[in-house]
Amino acid sequence: MAKQVQQLDRVIIRFAGDSGDGMQLTGDRFTQESAAFGNDLMTLPNFPAEIRAPQGTIPGVSSFQVHFADHDILTAGDSPDVLVAMNPAALKANLGDLAKGAAIIVDTHDFTKRNLAKAGYDENPLEDDSADSPLADFDVHQVDLTGMTVEAVKEFGLSRKDAARAKNMFALGLLSWMYGRPTENTVGFLSRKFAKVPDIRDANITAFKMGWNFGETTESFIVQYEVKPAAMAPGTYRNITGNLALAYGLVAAGVQSGLPVFLGSYPITPASDILHELSKHKDFGVTTFQAEDEIAGVGSAIGASFAGSLGVTTTSGPGVALKGEAIGLAVMTELPLLVVNVQRGGPSTGLPTKTEQSDLLQAMFGRNGEAPVPIVAPQSPGDCFAAAVEAARIAITYRTPVMLLSDGYLANGSEPWSIPDVSELPVIDPKFATADDLAEGESYAPYARDEETLARPWAIPGTPGLEHRIGGLEKQGGNIGSGNISYDPANHDLMVRTRQAKVDRIANSLPPLEVDDPSGAAKVLVLGWGSTYGPIGAAVRRVRKAGHDVAQTHLRHLNPFPNDLGDILARYDKVLVPEMNLGQLSMLLRAKYLVDAIGYNQVRGLPLKSAELADVIGDLVAATEGTEVDLHSDPTASKEEN
Repeated sequence: MAKQVQQLDRVIIRFAGDSGDGMQLTGDRFTQESAAFGNDLMTLPNFPAEIRAPQGTIPGVSSFQVHFADHDILTAGDSPDVLVAMNPAALKANLGDLAKGAAIIVDTHDFTKRNLAKAGYDENPLEDDSADSPLADFDVHQVDLTGMTVEAVKEFGLSRKDAARAKNMFALGLLSWMYGRPTENTVGFLSRKFAKVPDIRDANITAFKMGWNFGETTESFIVQYEVKPAAMAPGTYRNITGNLALAYGLVAAGVQSGLPVFLGSYPITPASDILHELSKHKDFGVTTFQAEDEIAGVGSAIGASFAGSLGVTTTSGPGVALKGEAIGLAVMTELPLLVVNVQRGGPSTGLPTKTEQSDLLQAMFGRNGEAPVPIVAPQSPGDCFAAAVEAARIAITYRTPVMLLSDGYLANGSEPWSIPDVSELPVIDPKFATADDLAEGESYAPYARDEETLARPWAIPGTPGLEHRIGGLEKQGGNIGSGNISYDPANHDLMVRTRQAKVDRIANSLPPLEVDDPSGAAKVLVLGWGSTYGPIGAAVRRVRKAGHDVAQTHLRHLNPFPNDLGDILARYDKVLVPEMNLGQLSMLLRAKYLVDAIGYNQVRGLPLKSAELADVIGDLVAATEGTEVDLHSDPTASKEEN
């Protein structure tokens, strides 16, 4: 039968299976091939929190969602167009996210009575042809992926268990045929990955090719889909995750400042990949130290900064709680320090593999005493690079610890990233103190102040003539700046206010906020921070596509706020603040600017859904304009963006 080719502008695919089925590898390979093909894309890996949940159960389901398109997109998508389900649990766990008419490719092999019971099915949904069937609204393709894989790799003499493990490559081959993905890079990847085990290598390559051939020859799939490359600005691109981009940003910050980078870190989900990546870059002057605990990690980073390095520590929310006292020490000693918090669901151990934005107030106030810390937040996986460089600029220039708030969605998600021109990166001057800075007979004052930044001088220990002491006890400042211990009440008040003023002055170095308000007639402003950038942007596109005005701006700097933020907020009748928390930025905006910020808050361990957010924005626009906002009359509006 001749195959049809149908043109699509976008597709959202979710691979789902048991945590041992290789869904992350399958999704990653599909993503890499889509990036190489030239599509714009965003991904959403979703891991079980348990190291090894019981096989075939819903808590053990692992999934990887990839959204690829022939144009600029902002999110990994709200609802998959295609679900590949490797077992009953994967089907049941993801069925509720599908819109009517979505395609389901299901591996029938594991739909045994025992596995159905594990997933909570009383009857096999694949055998239910009634109108009330849970699969009645979907285009279901039943394929014995496991059985065909085992048969295809029989020649390699593997055990049935090892042979069945290649079923994810069969599925990848089938989906690669369906959407015209190139195959050469995946074959090369498998050849390298399993080079030391030829039978496993050949079995995976064979399964991958058999999946492609099955799509080409079977009558079950009569349509092949084409998603053309996206038009992108000229440049060299690569697919990158947030953690990888952040690690590269730290390396770049070291190069641009001329400082060796020292990472003192204790492994924690979802930040550990930064430690893993930085350990590969000793040739850029990077030293990594896997500490015995969180406190040792930050302590070693502070010591490295004292000695003249760029000290960095990476963690997630629970680790920040343990590091709090040491971060306060860095505030008191006024040393550069980067504290990277890749946020996850909390409190306590919470949801280790899920995403959240609930550590903003912890970053603002999670230390004893008046201990202000600048806060920087990236908005996309690729933006983690620029955010890391910016955080380093602030830390080095202003002699302060800086909190960089990423999250699990950014850390593990990926997108095409335009590799920046190194010559365009900012030069960061540490301005180390030298003996030449002193007048004849003058002694070094470690708490003297730069008139513009209020930063104190940074002297490398052992520099002749610059002997000094710093520490956690309050120091004598003011005109003397000796660093001697001081319990004088007036001096303490002065030093507290000076450290706060130093952080406040960072705002003077920030560029004006960019407000996306094409018509200039919007009465509603949607303000976000961090990884909500994508869902907010997609939702705003939908509202504008329906013919209504709405403005958008996004904060990278959360402490201090940009100088023009108050004026921007005052220009709009309503300000909506979507967050993956219960309203932490809304609280800060209300307190500082007395604006009636309206929160849109969800704490589900998943990114916000742009279609739901668009409805909220539409209702707010309708209330301010006195009009009706219909986002559902256009059948293409089921997609979250145009």
